[in-house]
Amino acid sequence: MAKKKYLSKEVYDNIKNNQAQQSILTRREKDVLKLLAKGLTNTEISRQLFISITTVDTHRKHLLAKLEVGNTALLISKATQLGII
Repeated sequence: MAKKKYLSKEVYDNIKNNQAQQSILTRREKDVLKLLAKGLTNTEISRQLFISITTVDTHRKHLLAKLEVGNTALLISKATQLGII
């Protein structure tokens, strides 16, 4: 007989929300996020990924919006909590 796990609705919704937030990030957004977490500047990220600084800034703005945070420090914190980085 298989063991079953039961979760409260609140815990289940929280898990689903975290999974949904992870899945909405593009591969490139995740690349930028990982480099931001390493402390790289937009200029350094643009050189490493061979994209323009404006493109890096656009990815950063999308990340802030998608993870619903107001600054880079909170972005890194939330991404860590969600297991993205």
